[in-house]
Parts: sequence; structure tokens; C-alpha cells
Amino acid sequence: MKTDITINGNQIIASFSGRLDTAAAVQTSEDIKPLLEAAGKELILDCTDLEYISSSGLRIFLSVRKEAAAHGSKVVVRNINSDIRQVFVMTGFVSLFEIQ
Repeated sequence: MKTDITINGNQIIASFSGRLDTAAAVQTSEDIKPLLEAAGKELILDCTDLEYISSSGLRIFLSVRKEAAAHGSKVVVRNINSDIRQVFVMTGFVSLFEIQ
């Protein structure tokens, strides 16, 4: 699992590659700390290369959303594949995030 953080003006983009499973969740939580400290920015979770997300990965996304709301930031999830979209639908995450 790899996470890249890019700052583009008023946007902070976290790009995920690989499998966001329980084993990868600890490191990913560390990697996304800059997102949790961003106030007033648009946070983009780019899932173009994300192959799989477990409940641990969903908790990470939820923590980003919670912190973003507390800091007045917006969260957008981009480019999820059909398997991850199905997980988002089954868990109700489609109603929690703006998905592009």
C-alpha cells in the first residue's frame, strides 16, 4: 500500500495505491496526517489505483471526514472502482462522501 500526498492550491490530494487492508491501515493512518491538519482546504481521496478497502480502510476515510468537518474542509472521493463502490453502497458511505 502506498499513499502520496500532493498540495495543489486549495486542494490536498491523497492518492492511494494497492490494498488498504488491516495490515496497511497503521502506516496509511500515519501517511494521511497532513490531511487531518488541513483547515479550510478541499481534501481529495484519489482511489484510481486503490484495489481493495477493508473496514480498517473505511475507518481511515471516516476519520478524514470527521476531522475535515471539524476544520471546515470538504472531502471528495474520486475514481473508485466498481468493487469499492459496492462496498461504499453496502456500508452507506455513498451518503457520507461526495463521490466523483
